[in-house]
Amino acid sequence: MKSLSPIIKPEELTWLNQDDEIVIIDASAGSKPRYDEQHLAGALFADVNSDLANIGDFAIGGRHPLPTSEQFSSVLQKLGVTKHSHVIVYDDKNGGNAAARLWWMLRAIGHEKVQVIDGGFQAAVKAGFPTTDKVEIPKSVEKYEITVWNLPLSDINEVEQVAKTDDYIVIDVRDANRFAGLTEPIDLIAGHIPGAANIPYTENLDANGTFLSPEILKEKYEEALAHVKPENVIVHCGSGITACHTLLAMDYAGLPIPKLYVGSWSEWSRSNKEMVLAN
Repeated sequence: MKSLSPIIKPEELTWLNQDDEIVIIDASAGSKPRYDEQHLAGALFADVNSDLANIGDFAIGGRHPLPTSEQFSSVLQKLGVTKHSHVIVYDDKNGGNAAARLWWMLRAIGHEKVQVIDGGFQAAVKAGFPTTDKVEIPKSVEKYEITVWNLPLSDINEVEQVAKTDDYIVIDVRDANRFAGLTEPIDLIAGHIPGAANIPYTENLDANGTFLSPEILKEKYEEALAHVKPENVIVHCGSGITACHTLLAMDYAGLPIPKLYVGSWSEWSRSNKEMVLAN
Protein backbone atom coordinates (compact mmCIF):
# COMPACT_ATOMS: atom_id res chain seq x y z
CA MET A 1 0.00 0.00 0.00
CA LYS A 2 1.38 3.38 -1.02
CA SER A 3 1.98 5.70 1.91
CA LEU A 4 -0.01 8.92 2.12
CA SER A 5 1.77 12.02 0.85
CA PRO A 6 2.35 14.56 3.64
CA ILE A 7 1.20 17.28 1.22
CA ILE A 8 -2.27 17.55 -0.26
CA LYS A 9 -2.88 19.80 -3.25
CA PRO A 10 -5.78 22.31 -2.99
CA GLU A 11 -7.52 20.78 -6.00
CA GLU A 12 -7.67 17.44 -4.16
CA LEU A 13 -9.80 18.92 -1.38
CA THR A 14 -13.17 18.67 -3.05
CA TRP A 15 -13.77 15.07 -1.97
CA LEU A 16 -12.84 15.57 1.68
CA ASN A 17 -16.28 16.22 3.19
CA GLN A 18 -17.52 12.93 1.78
CA ASP A 19 -15.44 11.13 4.39
CA ASP A 20 -16.76 11.07 7.95
CA GLU A 21 -13.25 10.45 9.25
CA ILE A 22 -11.91 13.75 7.89
CA VAL A 23 -10.87 16.35 10.48
CA ILE A 24 -9.74 19.74 9.13
CA ILE A 25 -7.64 21.91 11.41
CA ASP A 26 -6.64 25.57 11.03
CA ALA A 27 -3.29 26.04 12.75
CA SER A 28 -2.61 29.67 11.82
CA ALA A 29 -0.64 31.15 14.71
CA GLY A 30 -1.99 34.44 15.97
CA SER A 31 -4.84 34.35 13.45
CA LYS A 32 -7.86 33.43 15.59
CA PRO A 33 -9.66 36.67 14.56
CA ARG A 34 -9.15 35.74 10.90
CA TYR A 35 -10.35 32.20 11.65
CA ASP A 36 -13.48 33.58 13.32
CA GLU A 37 -14.19 35.76 10.28
CA GLN A 38 -13.40 33.14 7.65
CA HIS A 39 -12.10 29.60 7.76
CA LEU A 40 -12.40 26.52 5.58
CA ALA A 41 -15.79 24.91 6.07
CA GLY A 42 -15.65 22.39 8.89
CA ALA A 43 -12.22 23.45 10.13
CA LEU A 44 -11.49 23.63 13.84
CA PHE A 45 -8.85 25.95 15.30
CA ALA A 46 -5.63 24.82 17.02
CA ASP A 47 -3.73 27.50 18.92
CA VAL A 48 0.03 27.19 18.60
CA ASN A 49 0.66 28.56 22.08
CA SER A 50 -1.96 26.72 24.13
CA ASP A 51 -2.63 23.60 22.02
CA LEU A 52 0.67 22.80 20.29
CA ALA A 53 3.10 23.94 22.98
CA ASN A 54 3.61 24.04 26.71
CA ILE A 55 4.11 27.16 28.79
CA GLY A 56 7.31 27.50 30.75
CA ASP A 57 10.71 29.10 31.06
CA PHE A 58 11.94 30.17 27.60
CA ALA A 59 15.51 29.42 28.72
CA ILE A 60 14.50 25.80 29.34
CA GLY A 61 12.82 24.49 26.22
CA GLY A 62 12.37 27.72 24.28
CA ARG A 63 9.21 29.64 23.41
CA HIS A 64 7.25 26.62 22.16
CA PRO A 65 8.30 23.46 24.02
CA LEU A 66 6.30 20.37 23.23
CA PRO A 67 3.24 19.75 25.39
CA THR A 68 3.15 16.67 27.55
CA SER A 69 1.56 13.54 26.13
CA GLU A 70 -1.40 14.10 28.44
CA GLN A 71 -1.85 17.68 27.23
CA PHE A 72 -1.67 16.77 23.54
CA SER A 73 -4.03 13.86 24.08
CA SER A 74 -6.60 16.30 25.51
CA VAL A 75 -6.10 18.67 22.56
CA LEU A 76 -6.74 15.90 20.04
CA GLN A 77 -9.85 14.85 21.92
CA LYS A 78 -11.05 18.48 21.91
CA LEU A 79 -10.52 18.60 18.14
CA GLY A 80 -12.38 15.35 17.58
CA VAL A 81 -9.32 13.45 16.35
CA THR A 82 -9.21 9.67 16.75
CA LYS A 83 -6.58 7.19 15.63
CA HIS A 84 -8.69 6.59 12.52
CA SER A 85 -9.04 10.25 11.54
CA HIS A 86 -7.66 11.61 8.29
CA VAL A 87 -6.37 14.97 9.50
CA ILE A 88 -5.98 17.85 7.04
CA VAL A 89 -4.01 20.80 8.42
CA TYR A 90 -3.49 24.27 7.03
CA ASP A 91 -2.33 27.72 8.07
CA ASP A 92 -2.12 31.10 6.39
CA LYS A 93 1.67 31.02 5.93
CA ASN A 94 2.13 28.27 3.31
CA GLY A 95 2.40 25.61 6.01
CA GLY A 96 5.35 27.50 7.51
CA ASN A 97 3.39 28.62 10.52
CA ALA A 98 2.02 25.92 12.80
CA ALA A 99 0.50 23.53 10.24
CA ALA A 100 3.83 21.77 9.79
CA ARG A 101 4.30 21.67 13.58
CA LEU A 102 0.95 19.92 14.07
CA TRP A 103 1.79 17.57 11.17
CA TRP A 104 5.07 16.68 12.89
CA MET A 105 3.40 16.19 16.28
CA LEU A 106 0.83 13.83 14.82
CA ARG A 107 3.45 11.86 12.91
CA ALA A 108 5.56 11.75 16.07
CA ILE A 109 2.79 9.95 17.97
CA GLY A 110 2.41 7.46 15.13
CA HIS A 111 -0.55 9.07 13.34
CA GLU A 112 0.10 8.48 9.65
CA LYS A 113 -3.08 9.90 8.11
CA VAL A 114 -2.19 13.58 8.26
CA GLN A 115 -1.58 16.01 5.39
CA VAL A 116 -0.79 19.71 5.04
CA ILE A 117 -2.56 21.78 2.39
CA ASP A 118 -0.03 22.99 -0.18
CA GLY A 119 -0.20 26.78 -0.30
CA GLY A 120 -2.30 26.94 2.84
CA PHE A 121 -5.55 28.78 3.44
CA GLN A 122 -5.18 31.15 0.51
CA ALA A 123 -4.57 28.36 -1.99
CA ALA A 124 -7.56 26.37 -0.73
CA VAL A 125 -9.82 29.41 -1.09
CA LYS A 126 -8.47 30.09 -4.59
CA ALA A 127 -9.19 26.48 -5.52
CA GLY A 128 -12.81 26.98 -4.55
CA PHE A 129 -13.00 25.18 -1.22
CA PRO A 130 -15.96 26.66 0.69
CA THR A 131 -15.36 28.97 3.64
CA THR A 132 -17.56 30.05 6.52
CA ASP A 133 -17.62 32.14 9.68
CA LYS A 134 -19.83 29.76 11.63
CA VAL A 135 -18.82 28.16 14.91
CA GLU A 136 -17.67 24.61 14.26
CA ILE A 137 -18.63 21.84 16.67
CA PRO A 138 -16.07 19.02 16.98
CA LYS A 139 -17.19 15.44 17.05
CA SER A 140 -17.39 13.85 20.46
CA VAL A 141 -14.66 11.23 20.65
CA GLU A 142 -12.82 9.17 23.20
CA LYS A 143 -9.42 10.20 24.50
CA TYR A 144 -6.51 9.71 22.09
CA GLU A 145 -4.00 7.65 24.06
CA ILE A 146 -0.41 8.83 23.57
CA THR A 147 2.76 7.33 25.04
CA VAL A 148 5.90 8.95 23.63
CA TRP A 149 7.18 11.13 20.76
CA ASN A 150 8.45 8.58 18.23
CA LEU A 151 10.22 10.89 15.78
CA PRO A 152 13.82 11.86 16.58
CA LEU A 153 14.48 14.82 18.84
CA SER A 154 17.62 16.69 19.80
CA ASP A 155 18.32 18.95 22.75
CA ILE A 156 20.57 21.84 23.66
CA ASN A 157 23.29 19.59 25.07
CA GLU A 158 23.59 17.45 21.93
CA VAL A 159 23.54 20.52 19.69
CA GLU A 160 26.37 22.08 21.70
CA GLN A 161 28.43 18.89 21.42
CA VAL A 162 28.00 18.28 17.68
CA ALA A 163 27.31 21.60 15.93
CA LYS A 164 30.96 22.17 15.05
CA THR A 165 31.81 18.59 14.09
CA ASP A 166 32.08 17.33 10.52
CA ASP A 167 29.93 14.27 11.19
CA TYR A 168 26.83 16.33 11.96
CA ILE A 169 24.96 19.23 10.44
CA VAL A 170 22.76 21.61 12.41
CA ILE A 171 20.39 23.43 10.07
CA ASP A 172 18.91 26.79 11.01
CA VAL A 173 15.84 27.46 8.86
CA ARG A 174 15.32 31.11 9.83
CA ASP A 175 15.78 33.78 7.17
CA ALA A 176 19.29 34.90 6.27
CA ASN A 177 19.11 38.24 8.12
CA ARG A 178 18.07 36.62 11.39
CA PHE A 179 20.75 33.96 10.99
CA ALA A 180 23.38 36.65 10.34
CA GLY A 181 22.27 38.58 13.42
CA LEU A 182 21.22 41.62 11.39
CA THR A 183 17.70 41.53 12.77
CA GLU A 184 15.78 39.71 15.47
CA PRO A 185 12.05 40.45 15.70
CA ILE A 186 11.21 38.04 18.51
CA ASP A 187 14.09 36.86 20.70
CA LEU A 188 16.37 38.94 22.91
CA ILE A 189 19.63 38.44 21.04
CA ALA A 190 20.30 38.33 17.29
CA GLY A 191 22.68 35.71 15.90
CA HIS A 192 23.00 31.97 15.44
CA ILE A 193 24.43 28.79 16.93
CA PRO A 194 28.14 28.36 16.13
CA GLY A 195 28.62 25.76 13.40
CA ALA A 196 25.02 25.89 12.19
CA ALA A 197 24.23 26.06 8.48
CA ASN A 198 21.53 28.38 7.19
CA ILE A 199 18.96 26.84 4.82
CA PRO A 200 15.85 29.06 5.11
CA TYR A 201 12.58 27.14 5.11
CA THR A 202 11.21 29.56 2.52
CA GLU A 203 13.57 27.92 0.01
CA ASN A 204 11.27 24.87 0.15
CA LEU A 205 8.70 26.92 -1.76
CA ASP A 206 8.35 28.24 -5.29
CA ALA A 207 7.44 31.78 -6.31
CA ASN A 208 3.75 30.99 -5.75
CA GLY A 209 4.27 29.88 -2.17
CA THR A 210 3.73 26.19 -2.86
CA PHE A 211 6.17 23.38 -2.22
CA LEU A 212 8.82 22.58 -4.77
CA SER A 213 8.40 19.15 -6.34
CA PRO A 214 9.60 16.14 -4.33
CA GLU A 215 12.28 15.57 -6.95
CA ILE A 216 13.72 19.09 -6.64
CA LEU A 217 13.54 19.00 -2.83
CA LYS A 218 15.28 15.63 -2.77
CA GLU A 219 18.10 16.88 -4.99
CA LYS A 220 18.44 20.06 -2.90
CA TYR A 221 18.72 18.30 0.46
CA GLU A 222 20.79 15.37 -0.75
CA GLU A 223 23.34 17.88 -2.00
CA ALA A 224 23.28 19.89 1.24
CA LEU A 225 23.56 16.77 3.42
CA ALA A 226 25.87 14.71 1.22
CA HIS A 227 28.53 14.14 3.87
CA VAL A 228 26.19 13.47 6.82
CA LYS A 229 24.28 10.39 7.91
CA PRO A 230 20.50 11.00 8.16
CA GLU A 231 20.52 10.37 11.91
CA ASN A 232 23.11 13.15 12.34
CA VAL A 233 20.97 15.91 10.85
CA ILE A 234 19.42 18.36 13.35
CA VAL A 235 16.97 21.08 12.32
CA HIS A 236 15.96 24.14 14.31
CA CYS A 237 14.52 27.64 13.92
CA GLY A 238 13.42 30.26 16.44
CA SER A 239 11.19 28.10 18.62
CA GLY A 240 10.60 24.73 16.94
CA ILE A 241 7.73 25.81 14.67
CA THR A 242 9.08 26.69 11.22
CA ALA A 243 11.77 24.02 11.56
CA CYS A 244 8.93 21.54 11.05
CA HIS A 245 8.36 23.03 7.59
CA THR A 246 11.76 21.69 6.53
CA LEU A 247 11.05 18.33 8.19
CA LEU A 248 7.81 18.25 6.19
CA ALA A 249 9.65 19.16 2.98
CA MET A 250 12.20 16.41 3.51
CA ASP A 251 9.51 13.83 4.20
CA TYR A 252 7.69 15.02 1.06
CA ALA A 253 10.95 14.43 -0.82
CA GLY A 254 11.10 10.86 0.43
CA LEU A 255 14.03 11.52 2.76
CA PRO A 256 14.33 10.46 6.42
CA ILE A 257 12.86 12.97 8.88
CA PRO A 258 15.78 14.57 10.77
CA LYS A 259 16.00 15.37 14.46
CA LEU A 260 14.04 18.40 15.64
CA TYR A 261 15.69 20.71 18.16
CA VAL A 262 12.52 22.15 19.66
CA GLY A 263 14.15 24.73 21.94
CA SER A 264 15.94 26.29 18.97
CA TRP A 265 17.35 29.84 19.05
CA SER A 266 14.83 31.00 21.67
CA GLU A 267 16.34 28.55 24.17
CA TRP A 268 19.95 28.75 23.00
CA SER A 269 20.10 32.56 23.12
CA ARG A 270 18.90 32.56 26.74
CA SER A 271 21.22 29.84 28.03
CA ASN A 272 24.64 31.51 28.21
CA LYS A 273 25.90 29.43 25.29
CA GLU A 274 28.43 30.54 22.72
CA MET A 275 26.77 32.58 19.96
CA VAL A 276 27.73 34.00 16.60
CA LEU A 277 26.61 37.66 16.51
CA ALA A 278 26.63 40.22 13.73
CA ASN A 279 29.96 41.93 13.09
